Amino acid sequence: MEIKILGTGCAKCKTLEKVTREVVEKNGFDATVTKVEDIMDIMTYGVMSTPAIVVNEKVEIKGRVPSADEIKQVLSKYK
Repeated sequence: MEIKILGTGCAKCKTLEKVTREVVEKNGFDATVTKVEDIMDIMTYGVMSTPAIVVNEKVEIKGRVPSADEIKQVLSKYK
């Protein structure tokens, strides 16, 4: 699966990236995690408030930092 963390580099965006990478590693998800910081690229997803998680080009969570458990639940749908 392809996971994108959308965010311009704020503390919340960095936290979301860190937690997402930890969840992927801890649970053995076959995933690539990338960070998208360009505001024009972020806007193509229709996201106006960051941070956000995009999985396989579908926006799953936006505007907040979810818990590790919530991230795991979202990613589990894509196994």
